Amino acid sequence: MRHCCPTSSSCPGAPCMPRILAISSYVASGHVGLAAIVPALQAMGNEVIAVPTVVLSCHYGHRHVGGVGIDAEGLDRMLDALWRNGALDDIDAVITGYMPDAEVVSRVAIELDRIAQTGRDILYLCDPVLGDDPGGLYVPDAVAGAIGERLIPFADIVTPNRFELQWLTGEPVGNAREADVAADAIGADLVAATSIPASGDRLANVMSDATEAWQFPGPRLAGVPHGTGDLFAALLLGHRLAGNDNAQSVARAAAGISHVIANSIGQAELALSSSLAGAVSALPAAAEPVA
Repeated sequence: MRHCCPTSSSCPGAPCMPRILAISSYVASGHVGLAAIVPALQAMGNEVIAVPTVVLSCHYGHRHVGGVGIDAEGLDRMLDALWRNGALDDIDAVITGYMPDAEVVSRVAIELDRIAQTGRDILYLCDPVLGDDPGGLYVPDAVAGAIGERLIPFADIVTPNRFELQWLTGEPVGNAREADVAADAIGADLVAATSIPASGDRLANVMSDATEAWQFPGPRLAGVPHGTGDLFAALLLGHRLAGNDNAQSVARAAAGISHVIANSIGQAELALSSSLAGAVSALPAAAEPVA
């Protein structure tokens, strides 16, 4: 992984600004998908190339939703033009989120393979947006299967919630220890699993890599708006690109998302604009070992 771009023509003689390709949903109102990912990464000093997989008025938790889908052909045209313009020549990282259909997943997999073939050391974070408790899958089975088969194998970092980790691995995930075992089955360098049950009616973010596993618990809260998974993934990637190790990156992302949630409880959307600075600068959350 590169932490700067000393040979890039885009920043000669200047401090490096990492460049990130972000592929996910976009909403005109609220902070889910790219509308959470982009401002967080920009606030952390990154340049973001944002490619939507769907464009909506708002997330589906609202009563009225309108928008347009982006099919694999449309995605291909956007990515091809970005390559032709040189916009993807020196990216440092890729983050992917919501995928509307299996054909789009396949096109993203082609892009990841194309980037891998360049030989550049690119960090890839896959946020496998499949579903959540208690409802289960909210994408078609074909989409969930394609993400597991086509995108996860490329990923350096995977950020599933409890339901998604269990669905992807077929392993039971009822506590931090089981999350660590399931994370090993994912096979990524780092798995940061969210919403894992912890003692005392808490929920934890659990990090698992080849050498260690830690949990970062917090209170189980009602009335949390949509978008926390997208924001957590973006904060984690930003801290990792800034040179923090795996544990420190997850600890800081966990603290950042807790800060935003505390300011957003009971609201229809994340209070991102008013709490983003605090989220980015939050001190690392307290860690507990995974026993």
